[in-house]
Amino acid sequence: MFITDKPRVGVFIDTQNLYHSARDYYERTVNFERVLEYALQGRHLVRAISYVVEKEGDTSAWPFIYKLSTLGYKVRRMTLQYHHTTEQGKVIWEGNWDMGIVADMMRLIDSLDVIVLGSGDGDFADVLEVFMERGKRVEVIAFKETTAQKLIDCVDKFTHLVDIDHGLMPIKGNKNSPATQV
Repeated sequence: MFITDKPRVGVFIDTQNLYHSARDYYERTVNFERVLEYALQGRHLVRAISYVVEKEGDTSAWPFIYKLSTLGYKVRRMTLQYHHTTEQGKVIWEGNWDMGIVADMMRLIDSLDVIVLGSGDGDFADVLEVFMERGKRVEVIAFKETTAQKLIDCVDKFTHLVDIDHGLMPIKGNKNSPATQV
């Protein structure tokens, strides 16, 4: 067992939640490298996991998934599943990692001092409160516009992702932006 005097942190990133918020509200993408660096802040990383939902047969996300793994994230993947078709004929797909994220948190809970969640989904509030009751520090990194107020209210620290220096990728075509961003 590795012993450290630094707080032990687990980082759990709901990639789709952050991706869609960044795209819809800022017309940008998330710099997942900077998010991980910010979440660590001198602490000992036990595990960083990024949860990705893919369309079956679509390989367009593979370079992104590979990049996440090179940054130190363990990438967990799920294929979208057919849910139903609306009366108007629109196909509704389902791909939700919430229970998988909670299961991974539970698996690691005895090895963590700090849990960092990258998601604004209010469904996590109850389980995060349980972790806090068990003496864990809980932090959320997400977008204020798409984060449930009950999630912001229940955690030890909420960080609005746009407040992280270089937390969003530069706008395409901006040659003055750092080239190392993901």
